[in-house]
Amino acid sequence: MHRRDGRQRAQAIGRRAVRAADRIVNLTVLSAALLLLAYGCYGLWDASRIHESAAPERLAAYKPTDKDGALPFQELAEENPDVLGWLTVYGTGIDYPLVQGEDNQEYLHTDARGDYAYCGSLFVDFRNDRGFQDYNTIIHGHHMEKGAMFGDIGDFADAAYFAGHRYGNLYYGGRDHGLELFAFLQADAYDGGIYQPGVEGAEAQEAYRKRLQDGAVQEREVGLAPEDRIVLLSTCAPGATNRRSILAGRITEEAYPDPFRKEPRRVDRRGGAWARPAVAISALLAAVLAGWLGRGRRRDRRPGGGSSSGPIPEAQDRKEEEPWCT
Repeated sequence: MHRRDGRQRAQAIGRRAVRAADRIVNLTVLSAALLLLAYGCYGLWDASRIHESAAPERLAAYKPTDKDGALPFQELAEENPDVLGWLTVYGTGIDYPLVQGEDNQEYLHTDARGDYAYCGSLFVDFRNDRGFQDYNTIIHGHHMEKGAMFGDIGDFADAAYFAGHRYGNLYYGGRDHGLELFAFLQADAYDGGIYQPGVEGAEAQEAYRKRLQDGAVQEREVGLAPEDRIVLLSTCAPGATNRRSILAGRITEEAYPDPFRKEPRRVDRRGGAWARPAVAISALLAAVLAGWLGRGRRRDRRPGGGSSSGPIPEAQDRKEEEPWCT
């Protein structure tokens, strides 16, 4: 009799120990899920904040226009003397002020107002003339997701896209100039034959122009003349550390009308970087919570209050694409 009572007490203690251990495991899983959710939400918030800081609309009030003249732009230039112009490529997200620092590091993470911004600015190579009087001027910018900064340049590798986007505008010296795009190419970041701003001498300039054309993935004939001035828009190519995507155009005295003006660029207002990843994380958390609650209900239904070791949803690794490339 005493042995039976002892055995029953031992079984009861064992069941209580199992239930306690089960609760500890469940609480640990729940805590881990909540930590993952918090970490994921922070990452999404940070990516969204970076994208918002790179959106063209953030500095649009300073853009020189026919309606407002150059007054807003002059205010920006007075605030930051490094501001020297404005670049627009029609039909893309490229619509930003241009700056030039003392070196090519200064504006990697500084905006046109001189404030810190991870997306940086579009900046003219420090070795170039401020007034775009060099034969070739190189403009650098980060490759950002959703077409921000120079994020749309890679799209010019597509023949149809290249054919449909021919012009842009380059404001400097107090007035607009045209930008006629003639080539898209890719090159290594350390290619001194391409990344040599301000090429001098007729023979060297001809060799430089030929090198651009020979390396072009897409090209159109625009009748380049020896006296033409060339602008290269350079950004990184995703997936390759040292590869750069380059859009080449020539500066024209005549400014071209924007053929996309009646169809303004659509901006994603559906939550940006938050949308699909947030739904995935929410679904994951819901699955974990459902599993945790379900374990409790199943345990309560079992004779003697024993536990049921149902499957616990596991978080799947999600590789986030960096919104920029440096």
